[in-house]
Amino acid sequence: MDSNLSSQKRRTLAPQREVGRQRVAELLEAAAEVIQERGFEATTMAEIALRADARIGSLYRFFPSKDAVADALMDRYATVLAAAYDAVRDQAGSATPEQLADILIELLVQLHPQARAVTALLDSRTDWTQIRLRFRAQALAGVRAALKANAPGLAEAEADDIAAVVLNNMKTMVGMMRKDAPTTPGAPDQLRLMNRLYLGAKLTPARP
Repeated sequence: MDSNLSSQKRRTLAPQREVGRQRVAELLEAAAEVIQERGFEATTMAEIALRADARIGSLYRFFPSKDAVADALMDRYATVLAAAYDAVRDQAGSATPEQLADILIELLVQLHPQARAVTALLDSRTDWTQIRLRFRAQALAGVRAALKANAPGLAEAEADDIAAVVLNNMKTMVGMMRKDAPTTPGAPDQLRLMNRLYLGAKLTPARP
């Protein structure tokens, strides 16, 4: 049997012991770094193992192929994203709209390092369009839940619209940080102010 075909059929190994889970986390961190730098197609399993200071056999023990590594990275990001938005929703109830604006901006800034690897993965494969849409829907739902927790009286349709605006502003902030979007030294602070004023105006009338 072809060894490559055999490795593709093997399932990703889910470690049961803490030491194994730590090893998997280190391998995925290394994979994310290499993929960010080189892109998914150019990344090799050997490079991932080298970056993790692990034997190549250890990498293949947990991940039978590079696609398995990619799947694990996307699953991990979905889990991290869900936990992060749950935490924001929990804070939103006791925050002012202006504070919530800052919390949401900081969230995407914090998630940015992990998001870069996922973006590189999604950009490399046209057949991952549905996964891209899933992440977008997850982010929109997370922002929307935070808005409703802060302003329970917000109309459903308006909550959807505001969530889309806020998410785009969050992405613009990351673009400014990466110098991918037009920016000046003071522009990020102006964007933060704009978000505070916007959410203050939209959410305050719908708060108890």
